[in-house]
Amino acid sequence: MDEPDILRRLREETAGLPDAQMQITPEQGQFFRVLLAAIGARRTLEIGVFTGYSSLVTALALPADGQVVACDRSEEFTNVARRYWKEAGLDRKIELRLGPAAVTLKQLLDEGAAGTFDFAFIDADKTGYDVYYELCLKLVRPQGLIVLDNMLRRGDVMKPETGDADVAAIRALNEKLNKDPRIVSVLLPLADGLTLATRLQ
Repeated sequence: MDEPDILRRLREETAGLPDAQMQITPEQGQFFRVLLAAIGARRTLEIGVFTGYSSLVTALALPADGQVVACDRSEEFTNVARRYWKEAGLDRKIELRLGPAAVTLKQLLDEGAAGTFDFAFIDADKTGYDVYYELCLKLVRPQGLIVLDNMLRRGDVMKPETGDADVAAIRALNEKLNKDPRIVSVLLPLADGLTLATRLQ
């Protein structure tokens, strides 16, 4: 697997943090590079930045005039992300918006950004996924791609007895996506479960 040195160093630094499990895996990052190239992505949206591995992967994969709009609430974690974005010379391609993601996504719609994104990655608070998905459906262009992480929740979505709010939210969203006529989707057993949803129109 081809993992650039700057991504490796970011991953290793993040591994020392208490919430290190929130970082995507290198395999997911490599998969994103394939997806972004396949759809010719130029403008992407990220909900949940953490320390910036996925946004850095994306920025590296985009053309010179590409843009990542990255949404997160944590200044502490995104300060790590900013440091690596700057070192890579890609900070100009990444617009960080701090604040509640739903508010930021609605602001983007108010700014006239509907249908202007090629790709959206959702990896934030699980109980908010449904709201983020609905807003991303408006922001992503037809035939654009929405990717959602942690859709298996360590297999707990298959256990009806699991009453955790995050698991319940993901289970309900999985059922919704399976029946949603606005998209075609697939759930892949990559890392903790990765769903790809293409907006049909």
